[in-house]
Amino acid sequence: MKVGVLGGSFDPVHYGHLVAAEEVRFRLQLGEVIFVPAGQPPHKLFRAVSPAEGRLEMVNLAIASNSHFRSSRVDIDRPGPHYSVDTVALLRKELGREAEIYFIVGLDSLLEMGSWREPAKLLRMCRVVGVTRPGYEDLSQLAPEMRRAGGDRITIVPIPQIGISSSSLRQRVKEGAPIRYQVPEVVEEYIYRHGLYG
Repeated sequence: MKVGVLGGSFDPVHYGHLVAAEEVRFRLQLGEVIFVPAGQPPHKLFRAVSPAEGRLEMVNLAIASNSHFRSSRVDIDRPGPHYSVDTVALLRKELGREAEIYFIVGLDSLLEMGSWREPAKLLRMCRVVGVTRPGYEDLSQLAPEMRRAGGDRITIVPIPQIGISSSSLRQRVKEGAPIRYQVPEVVEEYIYRHGLYG
């Protein structure tokens, strides 16, 4: 089975995440997409991140209506910081050798993949799917060493462009600005009920 893996802080999860996951699922004919909230994101060690259990709950609320989506606690139930290569290795054990893993990442992050931990190993373990983002449409800026390491294992999937980011949503909540129509209603309700980002 072809399985998508979408990791992130999801602080909070929003429609941009959901659109990316569904578009990749459809375009690449994936059986499912697994959302993996980061326990301790290595690139956000110096920024306060909301508690992992709450971010996982928001993900579960957001994906409940899509039978092709599920979440994983793989990065929450182990000490961090967490790296993509380790996450994929653990999911590989869970899913079995027959699963074909497609690691989904924003194209802006993919272009920085050369600075990740063991990027060549990651490319050997799975296929990497870069989803387009405003200002990021192709692999022309991909580092040459990444092309050599496995450029044929990288796929670009254009997705509908939604200019939403978790950081802008946190700022909007802090300012008292509306976030309706940018996150699922159940996520919006969770944020306000638990006083997040205020």
